[in-house]
Amino acid sequence: MTGPQRSRRRRRTRPPRSDWQFPLLTDWGVRPERQKLLVIVTSSIAVLAAAVALVVVVASLGSYTPESRTGAAIAQTSSALPQTFHGWASPKLFEPISDRAEDAKPLTAKEVFAQKTLTGEKKLRLRLVASKIEADCSAALWGEALIEQVSAAECSQAARGLYTSADGRYVGQYTLLNLRDGQAAAELVESLKTLYRGGWTLPLESAKAAFPGSGYTEAGGYALGHYVGLVWIGRADGAEPTAKDDYVSLALTLRGAEKPVYQRVVAITGPGS
Repeated sequence: MTGPQRSRRRRRTRPPRSDWQFPLLTDWGVRPERQKLLVIVTSSIAVLAAAVALVVVVASLGSYTPESRTGAAIAQTSSALPQTFHGWASPKLFEPISDRAEDAKPLTAKEVFAQKTLTGEKKLRLRLVASKIEADCSAALWGEALIEQVSAAECSQAARGLYTSADGRYVGQYTLLNLRDGQAAAELVESLKTLYRGGWTLPLESAKAAFPGSGYTEAGGYALGHYVGLVWIGRADGAEPTAKDDYVSLALTLRGAEKPVYQRVVAITGPGS
């Protein structure tokens, strides 16, 4: 057999090139099986490095918690929530203040909380134990949908007063929201008939009275011109009312906190109207 023939035969019998051969590694004298091992090890290291980098990125973002959201928009499980709610439209009496432009003077603490004791029937007396007026209405509420609607209604003030009965049996909070106009107030009260289940007013804190977190409470909403009054009542022990508990009288007594709104109507229409 001639030399060229032997050369062609050797080329035909040479084993096929391995898929794991890389020219550079072959030139370095690295055998194919070694090249395969190097590729596997290198790939594993790359995957591990990517995983570590992902963990670092996620950790840098921090854990998600409701507190990381802005304001009190998230439903707060520690906050009490009324079991029932009833809403009422604004009486004609409040038409003179149906537009905030006609009643532009902001509410003051001296005006809203001048009466430290609210007196009702059956010798019921409610004593003011905490009060607060805030320009940021979202600071007095929780629940995203509620806060969004109040913001859309251009709420400029939220006044809250926390009361307790003389015998400590009852606790009540009155919240007054200063909205853009009567239409916004009416829409909010109507929405609250279902909206209250996912958002409500935040209770004021006081060592003298508190709403039990899981106790039974009732609430009502009243459109008063461009204002919305929110009544919230319950027993201090969280128990459901019995035949001895007159919640109608309790709610009417707490609504004595609305007196400043009536005074604003009189200031516009005059005492003889």
